[in-house]
Order: sequence, then structure tokens, then C-alpha cells
Amino acid sequence: MCGRYRRTTREEELARRYKIAIPRQTDLPISWNIAPGEKILAIRFNPKTGQRTLDALRWGLIPSWASDEKIGYRTINARMETLDTAPSFRGAFKKRRCLIPADGFYEWQSNGILRSPFAIAMHDDQPFVFAGLWEGWKAPGSADWIRTCTIITTESNELVAQIHNRMPVILPEEHHAAWLGEAGAKELKSLLRPFPAEGMKMWEISPRVNSPKNNDADLLRPYSL
Repeated sequence: MCGRYRRTTREEELARRYKIAIPRQTDLPISWNIAPGEKILAIRFNPKTGQRTLDALRWGLIPSWASDEKIGYRTINARMETLDTAPSFRGAFKKRRCLIPADGFYEWQSNGILRSPFAIAMHDDQPFVFAGLWEGWKAPGSADWIRTCTIITTESNELVAQIHNRMPVILPEEHHAAWLGEAGAKELKSLLRPFPAEGMKMWEISPRVNSPKNNDADLLRPYSL
């Protein structure tokens, strides 16, 4: 799964890197410890304008049919194996796919009672994107739309498998256009593979990351009991 990550590259750089011509200023600050329920940056494609946008969405997808927004805390992740069949995600998988920029993510290894956190990132420290889905939802009786999203997970590669059996889907640049719907793809689920382990790195970090209140660069310092 993916229950915490960091986005420390600023909006302007993300817009340049991911070919967003007219970025909207969401004014979301960088964060070393993003948690479910928070607003995060997502890249979407508008077929009417033919342009990508960088938007602020709430992390935790609320299906259009939901009667209560609290379901979003159970849908922060979507398993790639069931995207096209799960009621919460199959509609978004067909029409509302997105990319979620990140600079790294966190996972916990369980050893009996203890849970040890690890930081995971690209080997060259460059930003990357998760494959995601987004949805629009209105509370019963409300006219206001809430835009939410989820991060797709798959089986772990050889690196992450040392601590956990699932990891977020990281899409290489050559698949971005197909995933967003800018270019055709015969089988979208075939893009949702584990990212090659040799392109990533992982190290143990302080339990301070357990609390979203701790949000600073020191979270990435190597740590060992």
C-alpha cells in the first residue's frame, strides 16, 4: 500500500517537467510527510482543451455514488488487479485517470511488535509520478463539488519486497500520455507494473515519520535502533 509520501519539488518545476503549459497556482506547499485526507497535487488531462493541468485534489477517492465522504479514508489506494471491477474505482479507471507527483514515499516493516519506517525514492533523487484515479463528488443536498483521488498499488519489486508486499505504481515518462488519455493504449492495466528495483533506493528512517505533525527534511536522515 501507500499511506504516506513526500512531495518536495515545487509546482513551477513540476509544471515544466511534466509539460503543463499554463499551471494553476494551487499554492500547496511542499511537504515531507503527506497523509491521507490532505490536498495533494495531481496532473489531469482535459480532452476539450487538449492540455494538462496541475490541480489540488483531496487524497482519498470518494465514489460518485457514496452517501458519506468518510469512505475516502478507506480508498486512499486502489489495487491494480481490481481497478476494472471494484465499484469504487471502475468508473474512474475508464475516464478519470491522473498522475500524482512525488519525490519519495514511506513504508513500514513489521517485526512482531515493532514497526520500522523506511524511505523509498529514485536512485538519482529525481521526482516521479504515481498512477492515480480521480473522482468528483457532491454531498447530498450540496451544490459544491469535492475532487478526490487515489494512488494505485501493485506487487512490490525486489527492493520494496524486503519490507512489504505492495508498492505504489510508478509510471515512467513514456507511459504518461497513454495513462492520461492523450494517446491510445490497448491495455491500460499492462502499464501498471512494479518499477524496476535497480532504479530505486531504500533506507531506514526515524519513527518521527509516524506522525504527520512531523514534517521536515530531518525525516529522511538514516536511522537505526
